Amino acid sequence: MPEPLRFLLDHLHTPIGEMLVATDTEGNLRAIDWAEYDPRMTRLLQRQYGKHGFTLEEGRAPHNLTHAIEKYFAGDLTALDTLPVKTAGTPFQRKVWNALRKIPCGATTSYGRLAAQIGHPTAVRAVGLANGSNPIGVVVPCHRVIGSNGSLTGYGGGIHRKSWLLNHESGTGKNDRRQETLF
Repeated sequence: MPEPLRFLLDHLHTPIGEMLVATDTEGNLRAIDWAEYDPRMTRLLQRQYGKHGFTLEEGRAPHNLTHAIEKYFAGDLTALDTLPVKTAGTPFQRKVWNALRKIPCGATTSYGRLAAQIGHPTAVRAVGLANGSNPIGVVVPCHRVIGSNGSLTGYGGGIHRKSWLLNHESGTGKNDRRQETLF
């Protein structure tokens, strides 16, 4: 049996609640979630790496990853752009997650547009499921995907956080976000 991956769990206070940040020892983000969803993050890691495929221990994230996330919440909206992420997931999920990182800060897109962007225009539901399985919310900005009618749709951290993140990124403090076609 291979040696389990060693993950460090850092805690970060944000304007919208305590964030849990799981990294590997090489400095890659592996998972992010909100403190009240701690069991969900553990289940997600188990689905990706197996029940005995990782250890999770309290510790500071290496390479100032947490500091970059703090800078984002303080207003430096580009602070997350180059953070290293490493996820398991299926090839399709990783394709969706890579596309999410290409949505510009302050912009939104729909599930249908995202599906078309990755070359699977009829896979809207699969894109939605992959979006919902994103282990690195905020950094891989699944909150930037909204309903085709412009409505805020589900977000694992709660609609109130999705709304706050979109308002934070738009710089308006309102819900009037621009929608941008990404292809």
